[in-house]
Amino acid sequence: MPTFTRDERLKSRKLIGQLFRGKDAYIAYPLRVVWAPLSEAEREAAFFSENRAQVAISVPKRFFKTAVARNRLKRQIREAYRLHKAELYEKLAAADRHVALMLVLVAKEEVPYSAIASGMEKMIRKFPV
Repeated sequence: MPTFTRDERLKSRKLIGQLFRGKDAYIAYPLRVVWAPLSEAEREAAFFSENRAQVAISVPKRFFKTAVARNRLKRQIREAYRLHKAELYEKLAAADRHVALMLVLVAKEEVPYSAIASGMEKMIRKFPV
């Protein structure tokens, strides 16, 4: 059963800042994916274990005013990632890479879970390895 453990969450402010300075990004609607490859030193500093990716999820307060709406969308994005991450890990393992990812919701209104899941599949297909 796939899980989304604590080790897979991107919490390092330094890495999150590096993500937005690097500007490696693309859109797989309704998600914007900002990513950065990690060196060996960065992986050790971020406490990577056997995981190939660390992920952070963001839903903008600008379009989703209530915390209830933002949290629900973040839960749905996390669930879609959890179910599809095996495909991403296979792709990363084939290229022998470790990455930091930030998934940002770009839709301006609430989207159904099916749209989020299809966006996650598209994100994995388009991921530049």
